[in-house]
Amino acid sequence: MSVFIYGEYRGGKFRNAIFEAVSAGRKIADALGTELVVGLIGPKFDGAQNQLAKFGADLILSAEGAKYPEYNQEIHAEVLKAMAAKAGAKVILFSATTTGKELAPRLAAKLGVGMAADCSEVLVESGKVFAVRPVFAGKAFVKIEFKKEPAVLSLRPKLFLAVEKAGAGKIEAFDADFAEPKAKITAIEAKEAGTIDLTEADIVVSGGRAVKGAEGFSIIRDLANALGGVVGASRAAVDAGWIDHSFQVGQTGKTVNPQLYVACGISGAIQHLAGMRSSKVIVAINKDPEAPIFKIADYGIVGDIFKVVPRLTEEVKKYRE
Repeated sequence: MSVFIYGEYRGGKFRNAIFEAVSAGRKIADALGTELVVGLIGPKFDGAQNQLAKFGADLILSAEGAKYPEYNQEIHAEVLKAMAAKAGAKVILFSATTTGKELAPRLAAKLGVGMAADCSEVLVESGKVFAVRPVFAGKAFVKIEFKKEPAVLSLRPKLFLAVEKAGAGKIEAFDADFAEPKAKITAIEAKEAGTIDLTEADIVVSGGRAVKGAEGFSIIRDLANALGGVVGASRAAVDAGWIDHSFQVGQTGKTVNPQLYVACGISGAIQHLAGMRSSKVIVAINKDPEAPIFKIADYGIVGDIFKVVPRLTEEVKKYRE
């Protein structure tokens, strides 16, 4: 019996969210009295498996070689199914990255079990695992019981701390047979969305409809750069074609949980709140004092973003000089 985690490794590195998931898995494994197993799939890892041991992995199943693509959802789901069986998985964890959100339900379907997505907490009570996740755009939380094992969950990034706690770190080569996939990924073209992925950023500065155009995002970028953060956007700004969808925060975009979220000219529609309301500190700048965003903001500034944001950027730069 074990807690099993998919160790997403792409572009020659692990995402920080994977270390968060491994740390969370370590706590669950300790509570259940089981070992923590991480599964890796890909052509080459260059010894990166050792990084997982620092965060508590007892065993790393490594499916490494030319037969394994860096990512193919069909192949990865088949291999993960075989890995989970070998590990005797009682719990299967994914990080709720774009890849995790795609793979977790596919694997759950193959195993004939349910899954809980985008979880904010995992509880172990009397030897049973329960998931806690937000509903109604984060206005409430539900506690989910799993009727069948293994319990499959995806964990929301930035809500679980990555804490170093050494595990045994045994590395075991793994090989699995799989059918020829129906679809093959021939190339991946990544769009530039900032030096740090939105979902892993500690500071996000987002612009909404009030930026009035693509050129208006220059003040948003200036503030983000001054703070050492990244740029985000509301759906209204994305739909208007002012900025790429990869920057969108919200129910139909990315879910972020930064230490600081600055909403510039964003009214606070429920779809946007669903993607950022769990941020540690929220600052809202809007000229409408009745804007819904102020109801969840820790700090609010009523004013024109084209006057407030540049002034704020200047003060941040002065403070950091």
